[in-house]
Amino acid sequence: MTHTRTELVALLEAHGLKPSRALGQNFVVDPNTVRRIARLAEVGPGDLVLEIGAGLGSLTLALVETGAEIQAMEVDRHLLSPLRSVVEPFGVTVHHADALHADYEEILQGREATVVANLPYNVATPLVLHLLETQPLIRRMLVMVQKEVGERFAAQAGDEAYGAASLRVQYFADAKVVGKVGPTVFVPRPNVDSALVSIVRRERVRIDPALVSEADLFTVIRTSFGQRRKMLRRSLAGWVTEGVFERADVDPTRRPEELSLEEFARLAAAR
Repeated sequence: MTHTRTELVALLEAHGLKPSRALGQNFVVDPNTVRRIARLAEVGPGDLVLEIGAGLGSLTLALVETGAEIQAMEVDRHLLSPLRSVVEPFGVTVHHADALHADYEEILQGREATVVANLPYNVATPLVLHLLETQPLIRRMLVMVQKEVGERFAAQAGDEAYGAASLRVQYFADAKVVGKVGPTVFVPRPNVDSALVSIVRRERVRIDPALVSEADLFTVIRTSFGQRRKMLRRSLAGWVTEGVFERADVDPTRRPEELSLEEFARLAAAR
């Protein structure tokens, strides 16, 4: 039921459209890939799915096949007419909205939801963090992002991709890369590989706010990663007070990418 490459190209031509570089549009044109994404999303009858960046409906149609209720969001007004013509006959509701500023209360109507999305590079990190920070009803996400972004979301201490964004995701959720996608399944074809990342919200944030506030915790994290290749005693020189490293039981000669979220929390609490 989903688009082939020939069908999607024909749909673009019929509406006089071209993928927007400014919006980072790369449409998936492989039925096996979109069905794989729908399967990895682990949704079915009774579930509410919010697809962000529905494009021309390739992934939307695969999600419809799961039996879940689908709400689709698209920011590009030029795609709305063809998208609606494709998906509304299957009961999908289409919202014209920017995902960073959308009214999620109106869209979700107080229901828990799973987000499924093919996200462009420039919006992936701010959007995923925005949803984790502000939308507790979004319990799970399955996002397709540029490979390096996906690795950053799922990175653990010591990984090359590990950074402040990794720790921000960890604070709210458990993330892991569950698949890779090559560039040949997209129109236009990107120059990079993509990753499929599962993000599952934790019942509680990973660090108890009674032990250290979120603001204090991420102040020390951001300060540390501002000079990520330097030892903590140097990168945190303007932040530390006397005896902080000793009280936190953290070696000041270590580098930020070596510390776990819990170790950063000990530093923040010891200041």
